[in-house]
Amino acid sequence: MSTKEQGRSLLSIKDTHEVCQNQLIYSIVAPELLSWEDVQLLAELSGCPTATKQNTCEQSRHSRYRTISGVCNNRWLPAEYEDGEGEPKGWNPERLHHGFQLPLAKHSTRGFYLNRGLYRLLIFWGQYIDHDITFTPQSISKSAFWTDVDCYQTCDNVHPFFPNNCKHLPGTNTDDSLCMPFHRSTADCYVSSGSDVQRALQRQQLNAITSYIDASLVYGHTPKLESFLRDLSGHSGKLAINDRFEDAKGRPYLPFVAKTPSACRTDHQGDRIDCFSAGDGRVNEGLPLISLHTLWLREHNRIAEALKLINDHWSPEMIYQETRQIIGALHQIITMRDYVPKIIGPESFERFIGLYTGYDPAVDPSASNVFATAAFRFGHATISPVLHRLNQSFQEHEQFPHLRLHKTFFSPWRIVKEGGIEPIIRGMIGTAAPAVSANMLLVEEVTEMLAVLDSLQHMDLASLNLQRGRDHGLPGYNEWREFCGLARIDTLEDLKVVLRDDRVAEMILNMYQHPDNIDVWLGGLVENYLPDGRTGPLFACLIGKQMKALRDGDRYDIPPDHCKLENNCLKT
Repeated sequence: MSTKEQGRSLLSIKDTHEVCQNQLIYSIVAPELLSWEDVQLLAELSGCPTATKQNTCEQSRHSRYRTISGVCNNRWLPAEYEDGEGEPKGWNPERLHHGFQLPLAKHSTRGFYLNRGLYRLLIFWGQYIDHDITFTPQSISKSAFWTDVDCYQTCDNVHPFFPNNCKHLPGTNTDDSLCMPFHRSTADCYVSSGSDVQRALQRQQLNAITSYIDASLVYGHTPKLESFLRDLSGHSGKLAINDRFEDAKGRPYLPFVAKTPSACRTDHQGDRIDCFSAGDGRVNEGLPLISLHTLWLREHNRIAEALKLINDHWSPEMIYQETRQIIGALHQIITMRDYVPKIIGPESFERFIGLYTGYDPAVDPSASNVFATAAFRFGHATISPVLHRLNQSFQEHEQFPHLRLHKTFFSPWRIVKEGGIEPIIRGMIGTAAPAVSANMLLVEEVTEMLAVLDSLQHMDLASLNLQRGRDHGLPGYNEWREFCGLARIDTLEDLKVVLRDDRVAEMILNMYQHPDNIDVWLGGLVENYLPDGRTGPLFACLIGKQMKALRDGDRYDIPPDHCKLENNCLKT
């Protein structure tokens, strides 16, 4: 069952449930309204049963190579919804949480600053590798079932629409809207095991891609996409390249998407360069992503060519699969050796991840909801408002100068017509990210200028993160601190100790009124950094636990000391 089919199946169940409740005079909660047999019947009629079975992320334990697909997701703590089933915190504006109304997500991100710098490549590698691990699709419905209201024409909370209200917000740059559009994530089908109706009806989300660090964003996560990305005509085991453009030195670009015209931007003359195609559909979100994807396309083809030279008896399929295995191993090594320790700090790496002792079949490697929706979004606060493009002397490129970040969104034409990927790669490795401006949690480029292809309205990435956490029913900041063995925050003084910034602590508690109301993304984001790390204790714990699970639960994981390219990875 595809992700889209699964979303339709779950939507039909929710709609049926909503019809039943709307037809009743009395307020009846789900366990009283439906029996377990009713839930099973609804699942069968909707087409959900095939999706409710336990996912097997790697179907063959004896295959030399990975399968291309695997859809997995899990929760480390039970979901928290206002109605116990699926309505996110803040759905009913009048509902009190610990005696207080929740602040709007838009309000919660105004007035903070993070005075911290990172090298740009580290920042963009985080975004890149996140796209290898998680992708939560949005609801396929654009209008409310019960009222048939167009989601873009209302600021009301009607499934599957959960708009971010901007009313009375000082300092906003929005021109004519009182809310920012927000579509809820596609719901996963109900759990089929057990007989707990409340648990079965509780909304869960899905991860539409493989959760493993396996370079699925290079090769795709479905057989159809994998086939499209391969060069099946050359019998070389290589990936397909762009048949219209290459850089000045003859190096290839990514192929274009099959659908034309694509939704990517035109250049200054109005000429269209179509969107690039890669194993992950988010490749065109920015020039750094395009550059990294292009780099790995070229590396695959380089290694495939080298393998063919030293193993001329290998079939094209074997060349492709062996090269794919090497590229996947390189993604794992770079992430676990060079990236994660710098993010969570060496002490947290040793505590939560430690030395590799081998594959553990008892470990669940699927992506946790809190990791995908909150912890690994820490990098959004490290985005710079300027993309640096450097020449061979690592100075600003004379012909292709630096760009404001919003001008890099969905603009593959800049790769083709403005010097290729090299100036961007140099900018990522040769420039430190500056400190974020005071009084801004995220730079304006991503809070007010984030392009969305199907909407002319600007989106606020920080508010989206908070709203997405509520959409997914993530428990609050305190619950996750307790999960990680950290002290709960009970008073303003407790918060000041954790943040070590009295002003920010006072602002947060003034907005949320109660420590248990603090959203996990915001709370984790503003914690004081650990030594030699780029996150606080909470996110270090959540990221560390997830990365250990991804490593230890992956039968194909290759730790850094097991793979020396000159000795092992290229052996016949």
